Amino acid sequence: MAATVAKSVGIKLDYRNEQRLPASTISDPLIETYDEREPTVGEWLSSFKPSVGAIQRYLRSLFPFWNWIFHYNLTWLFGDVVAGVTVGFVVIPQGMAYALLAKLPPEYGLYTSFVGFILYWAFATSKDITIGTVAVMSTIVGNIVTKVQKTHKHLAAEEIARALSVIAGSVLLFIGLTRLGRIVELIPLVAITSFMTGAAISIGAGQVPALLGISGVNTRGATYLVIIDTLKHLPKAKLDAAMGVSALAMLYGIRIFCSFMTKKQPQRKKLWFFLSTLRMAFVILLYIMISWLLTANFSNVRNIKGNANRAKFKILGRVPRGFQHAGAPKMDKELLDAIAPDIPVTIIVLILEHIAISKSFGRINNYVINPSQELVAVGFTNVLGPFLGAYPATGSFSRTAIKSKAGVRTPLAGLFTALIVLLALYALTAVFFYIPSASLAAIIIHAVGDLITPPNVVFQFWETSPLEVVFFFAGVLVTIFTNIENGIYVTIGASFGLFMFRVLFSHGTVLGRVRVQRATTDAITRRSNTSTPAPVRDAYVPTNRRDGLNPVVEPESPYPGIMVFRFTGGFTYINQQGYMDELVAHAQHIARPTLLNRYAKLGDRPWNDPGPRRGKQINEDDNRPTLRAIVLDFSTVDHLDVTTVQGLIDVRDQLDRYAAPDVVEWHFATVNNRWAKRALTTAGFGYVDAKRFQSRQHWNPVYSFATLDDNTSSKRPDVESQGAQGTAGSTGRVAALHGLNRPFFHVDVQAAVESAIQNVEYALQHTSSSDASEGDVIHGKEA
Repeated sequence: MAATVAKSVGIKLDYRNEQRLPASTISDPLIETYDEREPTVGEWLSSFKPSVGAIQRYLRSLFPFWNWIFHYNLTWLFGDVVAGVTVGFVVIPQGMAYALLAKLPPEYGLYTSFVGFILYWAFATSKDITIGTVAVMSTIVGNIVTKVQKTHKHLAAEEIARALSVIAGSVLLFIGLTRLGRIVELIPLVAITSFMTGAAISIGAGQVPALLGISGVNTRGATYLVIIDTLKHLPKAKLDAAMGVSALAMLYGIRIFCSFMTKKQPQRKKLWFFLSTLRMAFVILLYIMISWLLTANFSNVRNIKGNANRAKFKILGRVPRGFQHAGAPKMDKELLDAIAPDIPVTIIVLILEHIAISKSFGRINNYVINPSQELVAVGFTNVLGPFLGAYPATGSFSRTAIKSKAGVRTPLAGLFTALIVLLALYALTAVFFYIPSASLAAIIIHAVGDLITPPNVVFQFWETSPLEVVFFFAGVLVTIFTNIENGIYVTIGASFGLFMFRVLFSHGTVLGRVRVQRATTDAITRRSNTSTPAPVRDAYVPTNRRDGLNPVVEPESPYPGIMVFRFTGGFTYINQQGYMDELVAHAQHIARPTLLNRYAKLGDRPWNDPGPRRGKQINEDDNRPTLRAIVLDFSTVDHLDVTTVQGLIDVRDQLDRYAAPDVVEWHFATVNNRWAKRALTTAGFGYVDAKRFQSRQHWNPVYSFATLDDNTSSKRPDVESQGAQGTAGSTGRVAALHGLNRPFFHVDVQAAVESAIQNVEYALQHTSSSDASEGDVIHGKEA
């Protein structure tokens, strides 16, 4: 039925002319033969068929805490309580300060932090990460709020921020649930560091006016304009500067002192760490007390707003008790249309910060995160958080570092931090009233300072990839002279462009053979003083010396007319043309046409092969060998597409014309994907095409066999170089590594070269008497 339908529509099912080789009919009981079967579309589709076990594993992976919660013990509890409480003292002032960056009242920072800590532990694959308010995300939200309110003045900042959180969280949740978390690998490290550095400078510069009590500066403009305007307004600094600058100096002073004492007293390292960690809580409490002492004599204590306005410096003011803004977020068409252009940058920042931080601390503390599951956690937090009043949240670098150093044992530590935040929301809101705004600005500046990439790291980038350092500074400068969003797009776009450039202009390399022996220098010296021969093997290295090969070593051709070519950067439709052009150029450089004077008349010659000038004779003394075989190293190739396979077909036909009347053998080494093999065999590679090789009747391919009995390995020292027929009669069981029906697919380059040499020499030895004579002449000329 299938054959009838195929014939009716013009599909040729019997397009292959596969010749059965004698090696494929081996009857030696010691040799386990194997014919390779190609994969089918049905097999590919069946790999996506969900099984009961797969569904169970998927559901279990959504809640990783099931893997450790039943092993929870008192030691873990103690570590989690200490780490959770420590982070709680840090997150309260930071949360309120970051909410102000987002153009929201301070309590929204506490809502966001609470939701992140209360939800993350159930979905976490990282024990260190903390989800909550972060400076960069808060600044992005603030920029979006400012932008939207320019054209939609009636939309409240809270509505914009909560809707943004729901939409962005839904996208992340979808990516995580569909297990597409590998998409985060599209964001390179240089983009992350550039974004962090530029954002930190931008945020820090924007907080200087609040630190000094300067009004009238547009802190949402370009960073360089903010710096210029701040300098212009310096004479207008108020008493707030005393509360801000002194707080900032105290924060840095405590940290420097604790670092110094840690080095002086390493036995008390933990004590100085906790004292350093609690510096933000200590400073904010100190300045709350100072503020209270200066404002406690105000009259009409119940008129809180009036008291805040009458203070000698700007203070935080009233913070509502509890969850006053809980409820379903507003989601209508007007609001969604207004925030739609800014959803991509929100998603990128949420992914970028969280995954980068969690991966970093996973490597530091010897565990592996699941990016997809982390996106589930962030997405779930951002979808449910707005119902309690939260705005977009992601992983925090500073609090994650504190949590890690505090000795956290499991993700459950977040619950104890959530309890501290909850206590603050219900018991400390009256105290928050007296927080000086300048002191909060000092906390923000102090926190974002850690996000700036140190010069030593940038220098290491330069040592690794100088061009990416250009991208790094470009992203920072774009952030400073425009905004954070543009800086993100520039660095990611430039990095992706560099990647595409490297793929598009990938260069293949011709490999040459060198004889090597591996040993220590002492062993080499001892061998030079004795008659014992050193074990030597063949290795294949690039002839262009781009790998830093010693100049005194000269790689040689493995055999006259055989070329080994390696794909260095994958093999796709993007770079296949460049590879094929290089392959043809190298092949025609190392080998001459088989027939030197193949055209009887000048007019028969093609325009691109005009031959010698008029009156000149063809050079009959061309000593180059004729082209015999091409060996392709597929170690960097995993998949093939239609374009790449068609490119190989075209080059095969081109080189066959070059080598006519002979044909060129194509050998493939290290093809590690069954579908890549299927693509090659579909194009006529991998097996002996009886129609294409009709002039050649004799074959003796070299196969690779694996020893099945360990104690017989010494009995077959040269099984790979013997060929299939040479194995008969030997003792010890062996099995073919690859299908005997695919003699041109090899386990490595060495096996491919041996097979190519064996076929060429075997064919020359078994030609007819006249052809053999001609072949001997050609072969002698090559040698």
